[in-house]
Amino acid sequence: MQITVIRKKQIFSPDSTRVIARFLYLDDDRSADIIRKVLAMPEEEVKIAMSQLLRGYSRRHRNISLIFKKHFDRLDPIFDKIEVNHEDLSLAQKALIGSYFTMEYSIESAAFFNPSIVEHPDQSELRSDEKRVIFSFRATGEGHISSIVFRSGILDRHNNLLIEPVGKMLAEADKIVRNTYNKRSFREKLNEIQSHSTVNATSPNLGAPEIQVPENVITTAISDKKDEMEEKAKTITPDFILDKLGDSFTYGELMRSLGAAIKDTALTEDHIKIINQMMWMASSHYEIHFSIDSAISERVIFPVSATEQRGIEDARFVKFTDEHGEITYYATYTAYDGIAIMPKLISTKDFYDFKILPINGEIAQNKGMALFPRKINGKYAMLCRIDGVNNYLAYSDNINIWHSAKVIQKPKYPWELVQIGNSGSPIETSDGWLVITHAVGSMREYTLSASLYDLNDPEIVIGRLKEPLMVPNEEEREGYVPNVIYSCGSMIHNEDLIIPYAMSDHASSYATVNLRELLDVLKASGISDS
Repeated sequence: MQITVIRKKQIFSPDSTRVIARFLYLDDDRSADIIRKVLAMPEEEVKIAMSQLLRGYSRRHRNISLIFKKHFDRLDPIFDKIEVNHEDLSLAQKALIGSYFTMEYSIESAAFFNPSIVEHPDQSELRSDEKRVIFSFRATGEGHISSIVFRSGILDRHNNLLIEPVGKMLAEADKIVRNTYNKRSFREKLNEIQSHSTVNATSPNLGAPEIQVPENVITTAISDKKDEMEEKAKTITPDFILDKLGDSFTYGELMRSLGAAIKDTALTEDHIKIINQMMWMASSHYEIHFSIDSAISERVIFPVSATEQRGIEDARFVKFTDEHGEITYYATYTAYDGIAIMPKLISTKDFYDFKILPINGEIAQNKGMALFPRKINGKYAMLCRIDGVNNYLAYSDNINIWHSAKVIQKPKYPWELVQIGNSGSPIETSDGWLVITHAVGSMREYTLSASLYDLNDPEIVIGRLKEPLMVPNEEEREGYVPNVIYSCGSMIHNEDLIIPYAMSDHASSYATVNLRELLDVLKASGISDS
């Protein structure tokens, strides 16, 4: 029996005109020199410079003067060094200074790929056979830094897509809120980091997004104290720092505890490594909030913490329904700091407010975790690939703590001998859990396939395709990474499976698959060796 796969003509391509205004980090000496030069400018010259700036950039960014002021506020330590009271400056001076520490970043100039799709929270003003949907994408720009961006649209009765207008006034979150931490779970995750040696012993990159003043203070203290190493013998350990905090503590409280410990301690390289590990961990928890007047296509989840300063990769969004019928949208993604990866979890109710936290536990070691859309037998369930080769199934009582997993699928056919993994969260059907998978074969060719698992016990395999569902065609195989099609999440609409997919890590599209045909082929395939 044949499975009908229809590739749609819709192409999501990278658009270099979509830019955000980012903080531009310069070293302290250069920063101080720029500030002095602006302060030396006559008031009329400042006003003319600002007028020219606003003329050139106010139509490219929502409230660009507010962005300049926000970036100016991050320069407090520089003003302290040059002994200038920045409160005495005019609004024009503050904005102009901030502009020199601002740069445009084209978030998707290099690639627009690895999409997922979920039902939009708002289904109003639609026909019964239409569905409003949200696509998430991994957008990559200069330096191969990845962020999460969105598109919204409406699927009609034939699953053709009408994309809603794409906004140009892109913005990062209006507000970033640091987390309150549980001491016990913080300590456990820190022990995991140390045992796996995932954090290097160098100082954090102070030019990374949103690394705030406390880290500057700590790094300065480290530099100032090196000459005292032979004079004092106090030892810094995680317990030494954490024991001074309550059962729960804030980001600021941890930074103050670290600062107090540094003040009276002769620092060794091991001490510096511990401090960096604790700051790295602390910066990985945060909340972000977007302006209510922003279109979803204008909201950019750009790296915020040190754990993800080189990219937010491959978000797998899923509409999760709890036992009370409450809906939360979750996404698992991979945070990359240039050396180590950290699996992380996003949660949102409305795609305006997002909470981000690490995924903890022994199995949180690799890419490609995907949450089931509901609990199974009272527990959260997750697909993962902890060894980089096989598909695993894990259960947990806590959505962000995962301790053990069991192999449920291994490479078997020639087109998947290198590795297999999920291509998004499992989809519940009347016949079982439908899992779209990706596989890597010869010539590092990525293909998409599918498997079916028992609804009550997903360890039980109902069926597995013996041939790929989709293989890169001639148009799809050329790109940044050739011979790759990849998806991070699908959904069902009007008896079709909707699969958004990336084409060779450059652009994206979507395809529809006849659901009944696919399920019948999977059930007829018999129970294969996993």
